Amino acid sequence: MSRSRSFIVTAALLAALSSLPALAGEITVTDTLGRSVVVPESPERIIASGSGCLRLVVYLQAQDRVVAVDSAERRTPELGVLVSSRPYSIANPQFGDLPIFGEFRGMDSPELIAGLSPQPQVILKVSPLAGPHPDVLTEKTGIPVVGLELGNLTDRKEEFYSTLRLMGRILDRGERAEEVVAFFERHLAELTRRTEDIPEDERPTCYIGGVASRGAHGFTSTEPNYPPFVYTGAKNVAATPDRKGSQVVQIAKEKLLEWDPEVLFVDLSTLTAGEGANSLHQLRDDPAMAALTAVREGRVFGVLPYNSYSLNFGSVVADAYFVGKTLYPERFEDVDPAAMADEIYTFLVGKPVFQTINDYFSGRALARIEPGE
Repeated sequence: MSRSRSFIVTAALLAALSSLPALAGEITVTDTLGRSVVVPESPERIIASGSGCLRLVVYLQAQDRVVAVDSAERRTPELGVLVSSRPYSIANPQFGDLPIFGEFRGMDSPELIAGLSPQPQVILKVSPLAGPHPDVLTEKTGIPVVGLELGNLTDRKEEFYSTLRLMGRILDRGERAEEVVAFFERHLAELTRRTEDIPEDERPTCYIGGVASRGAHGFTSTEPNYPPFVYTGAKNVAATPDRKGSQVVQIAKEKLLEWDPEVLFVDLSTLTAGEGANSLHQLRDDPAMAALTAVREGRVFGVLPYNSYSLNFGSVVADAYFVGKTLYPERFEDVDPAAMADEIYTFLVGKPVFQTINDYFSGRALARIEPGE
């Protein structure tokens, strides 16, 4: 073979090799920061960093690959009830016994990660700019970091689905990711189907109080775009149609009294705020709140926590069925909210954990409740 022809063949071979995404056993992905990250194909050892990341790992049935957790998974006296309201944690008590790789909300410790044995092969990091930057984390640990965004079930739903699919690709759980996406789409469509043609004058006004955000809050903490209200077409008195997205806000108590909604829902995460500050005691002990029509006439209902270390996707859907049955009983007469919750949890986390959660909240979940009890 002539030298010139040899050069052409070599150049062609190099060009072909350079077009390959990575070495055998590796794949290259683009994360939410636009970074190209080379990760092992179907890694067997992972850690999930940031609020809500471990939840999605469980949804994708890859929890057996987790080798360490952040501090939010430890059942300390301060976090015990909060952890116990997370279906994925209840279904996987082994998480509480794993080594710690850093503080919660993405405050990862490169030193702790570097000292793990066995070493994780990839770090999945939701809200990637919280804590050490992914590039810095990789530089200090030698482990590839994939940045992800959690999304939600309303205006950032496609972001949620994209994250599931990207994680599914990395973990070789692509088929499962599509099943999870289809599961949510099916339930959200069903909720809409049951409620979309209800006349406006047959939709009672309602309000959700005690919604958690970086900790527990009282009854003036609400979510104007609360997904269970959105997907059932509920008349949320605190709704802000001109403002998109999920955002927990504090409202003035006077505004709530002015609205005087016909039905009140209480996010039970409020119970961790303590006796003096939680919603149930406020509705009983605050004369103004106790005067609300729904309180006086017994239309107060407990719902599963919306946020507990970020969005509880499964609980949001379970709450939506309960909200629908409470507001429009004839449209949901075939639905048992507790059974529906367990159907949802069994699919997402592998176990029917509703009763365990309800026990932590003394039977108040998905039920009519008496303030102050």
